[in-house]
Amino acid sequence: MLELDDREMAKALRVVETQGDELIPNVAGLLLFGRPAELERHLPTHEAAFQVLTADADVRVNDFFRQPLLELAELMLARFDARVQEREVPVGLIRVPVPDYSRSAFREALLNALFHRDYRRLAAVYVQWHPDRLEMSSPGGFPDGVRPDNILVHEPLPRNPRLYAAAKRIGLVEQTGRGVDRVYLGQLRYGRPAPDYLRSDATGVRLTLRGGRESLDFAALVFERERQRGPLTVDQMIVLNRLFHERRVTSDEVSADMQRPVADARAVLERLMEEGLVEARGERRGRVYHLAAPLYQAVGRPEAYVRVHGLDPIRQEAAVLQFVQAHGRIKRENVMELCGLTGMQATRLLGRLVGEGKLLRKGVGRWSVYEDATS
Repeated sequence: MLELDDREMAKALRVVETQGDELIPNVAGLLLFGRPAELERHLPTHEAAFQVLTADADVRVNDFFRQPLLELAELMLARFDARVQEREVPVGLIRVPVPDYSRSAFREALLNALFHRDYRRLAAVYVQWHPDRLEMSSPGGFPDGVRPDNILVHEPLPRNPRLYAAAKRIGLVEQTGRGVDRVYLGQLRYGRPAPDYLRSDATGVRLTLRGGRESLDFAALVFERERQRGPLTVDQMIVLNRLFHERRVTSDEVSADMQRPVADARAVLERLMEEGLVEARGERRGRVYHLAAPLYQAVGRPEAYVRVHGLDPIRQEAAVLQFVQAHGRIKRENVMELCGLTGMQATRLLGRLVGEGKLLRKGVGRWSVYEDATS
């Protein structure tokens, strides 16, 4: 397309219409290339704001724009670049920059807000920089069928097809229409919470990107893994991010995070286990997953692995008997918390100790307690 003159390029992008012998910009052409005065005249709903707010809601920056989308995106990105800060984390001999917010995530979220907004609504696109988060709002709700709990897996549904098609040919937006994946990847790779769309409704799509203190350890872990094996998928990043912060997950929890069936969640977990990044405990139905020992070693937290992985069977038995000696009795709930076991695993452990004559069971069902059988 770079070899085309301006008229032929405009035709190729389908941002003009032929009227007689003249080429007249259509709405997509006006939004992409129109002069601000013409945009205000013909599309008065087109407006965007970049605001910086303090903790007490004082507005320090309050810039409004009516520039065409190509110029507007650059103006917003320049303001982002001027405010974002970075720290560095050493990974071997390399120092990896870890920014306050991912530039790729911000860019994709911004373009989604600008190109998918409802231009029939008299409202602006807002980008608000708070001390601990970034918030974006785009007039008009999600397209039919898209919700916060399926946004990762729903097929792309552009609200403004011709505008979006032109932006794809220019290379401004994702060719696959999966820009939301980049928003997730950019946020998760630095150990921050997943993007939050829960405040969205029929009047607007509202996105929150949480900031706060980044996890340099997690950023180093991701960099090292991708340096050795290539990029992580968004599903793999979701799993590793949650495991890093919550220590243990089940396939049902991963399924909800990935917005996919449980079978897909198990497949991702199994692949991570094959890579040696994740380990599992328990039976298939009650299986619990946690990060593997080498990852905790790599980030300098080997003791965390022992806490997460739990005790081996010999030490589980010793811990239960020691608890009984100290407190006179033990319940199944105590065993679950003490040894990091599921309810079924705790029941089996207690049953074995009763069978071996080391514990004596009193009561039935939920009221059962176990005492020292040798005293």
